[in-house]
Amino acid sequence: MGKQFYPIIAGPTASGKTALSIQLAKAIGGEVVSADSMQIYGGVAVGTARPTEEEMEGIPHHLMGFLPLDDKYSVARYQEDATAAFEAIYRRRKTPVMCGGTGLYIQSFMENRQLFEEESDPELRKRYQELADAEGNEVLLERLRLVDPETAGRLHVNDRNRIIRALEVYHTTGQTIAEQVKLSHSVPSPYTPCLFLLDFQDRQNLYDRINRRVDVMLEKGLLEEAKRVLATDPDATVTQAIGYKEFLPYFRGEISLEEAADKLRQQTRRYAKRQLSWFHRMSGVHTLWVDACGSAEELVTQAISIYETFMKGEDV
Repeated sequence: MGKQFYPIIAGPTASGKTALSIQLAKAIGGEVVSADSMQIYGGVAVGTARPTEEEMEGIPHHLMGFLPLDDKYSVARYQEDATAAFEAIYRRRKTPVMCGGTGLYIQSFMENRQLFEEESDPELRKRYQELADAEGNEVLLERLRLVDPETAGRLHVNDRNRIIRALEVYHTTGQTIAEQVKLSHSVPSPYTPCLFLLDFQDRQNLYDRINRRVDVMLEKGLLEEAKRVLATDPDATVTQAIGYKEFLPYFRGEISLEEAADKLRQQTRRYAKRQLSWFHRMSGVHTLWVDACGSAEELVTQAISIYETFMKGEDV
């Protein structure tokens, strides 16, 4: 079997990833595989900006809206699900188009990291926390140094939670975190990614798009969706998502709706900065400057040209 190429459309929230991925999929005979840690949940279409059936334009989308709100999910599960979606798409002689803003999902899949469902032992974790409270973090770090000196050497004595997690991993799995990291990079990916990053030469253009998106979400019923989401299990991952927790003070009568919306805009802008920082650190990135393109069509044309050149093995 020859190389199995696929494009990735990555970038910050509100940058236009969804629209580009759909048009690119139409051009190359593809199907979209979401890489968004919140779009996997059902019942949160507004706050996660999940595309509507009309917006999908007949392009099949995978890994969207399939998980109950109170379910837990992990990077390991995402890799299993994304791999299954890729294999099915390739069997249909189509091309997967990965699209999303969750950098950890995208990077882990690109690098084919060998991950496993995390084991946990709440009772063990509690005992370590009590030990640290009584005798100090130094005692924990010394215990970690005895079983996993490599990880212990990378952690500061004040990183109590990470020290406890490393000890928990060792005692529940029999492997150190250092060993798991080495194992995770041992198998090369069978797929060859072409990573696109949507960015803006003038960052204010992105922030303006984010501000407008919040207004549109409120018009589409974000407030009602947030009320329903926040009424679920308070420990559920989705209740901590940007777009929902910002409305808690409003529902409690502590702030106005406009103040809550402003907080959402601010938090989303900060999240976009973190997303861009993550993707810019990755290697092999092909940056598409959204605000330098005269139209959406021009952006699609650029992406197709780069992807075709990439598949030929030529310098882009």
